[in-house]
Amino acid sequence: MSFFGKLFGKKEKETLDEGLNKTKEGFFSKITKAIAGKSTVDDEVLDSLEEALVNADVGIDTTLEIIGRLEKRVQQDKYLGTSELNRILQEEIEAILIDAADADYKNFEVPANKKPYIILVVGVNGVGKTTTIGKLAYNYKKAGYNVLLGAADTFRAAAVDQLTIWSERVGVPIVKQAMGSDPSAVAFDTVKSALSKGSDIVIIDTAGRLHNKAYLMDELTKIKRVIGKLLPNAPHEVMLVLDGSTGQNALEQAKHFTAATDVNSLTITKLDGTAKGGVVLAIAHQFKIPVKFIGVGEKIDDLLIFDKHEFVDSLFKL
Repeated sequence: MSFFGKLFGKKEKETLDEGLNKTKEGFFSKITKAIAGKSTVDDEVLDSLEEALVNADVGIDTTLEIIGRLEKRVQQDKYLGTSELNRILQEEIEAILIDAADADYKNFEVPANKKPYIILVVGVNGVGKTTTIGKLAYNYKKAGYNVLLGAADTFRAAAVDQLTIWSERVGVPIVKQAMGSDPSAVAFDTVKSALSKGSDIVIIDTAGRLHNKAYLMDELTKIKRVIGKLLPNAPHEVMLVLDGSTGQNALEQAKHFTAATDVNSLTITKLDGTAKGGVVLAIAHQFKIPVKFIGVGEKIDDLLIFDKHEFVDSLFKL
């Protein structure tokens, strides 16, 4: 069963282009300024470009990797002109990224031997985690899957209420308990219900707190352990949701969560309202974890599959 049929159609591309407008404007203006008045790519251009990329929230480590790749290209072609720089820069940025099309989700199909497919969603409060779950549920259901939600963020009544609203909006069932209940108990009941109902996909929300990393780690470990009792090797996916508009703060959150649990996919939200979309490049490169989805708007279908070629193409599109 194909998830979206194809990664990108005309509508998805238009949505991506529009959603990245603010990032593109800032990104392009910095790069244009770096090469203004220059005809060849020399050390001065590379230094200016390095500064421009860092200021565009691409991150120091990722910027150094990109600049290093450009330096090799310049050495190979001593007469490389600035007119060719955008194309080469685009190629090198794309080369350092991995995305869903490179990973296990290539065809966006739930493996026949992983039913129900369990997705544990993690991330701090306010990044758009619950909204992302709602949009995921909508798209998976649209693709023909039977979806079940689990409200394991039991520390905030608002989180359970919000997820309940999404379940009603999308038309998928939800498992929940009273506020303050043991999150692992909710996760256990959710998976147990999925097994009895024959659900295809289970998406479980978790609490988003970073003030005590040890407690966070213990809680996520417990949730994974109780799920594993019912379904060996589950959860199959631990998805970290990050707010792209927070720039380098998103990188710090990724460090905490990847240390606390085995994150194997990323979703970057709120890219439509920020000029800091360059952080997607830093996150994908630094953590070597595929970005699976990006959020580029408020509408229910504004959650897009991350395709590195289309993403970088939109960044450089005039």
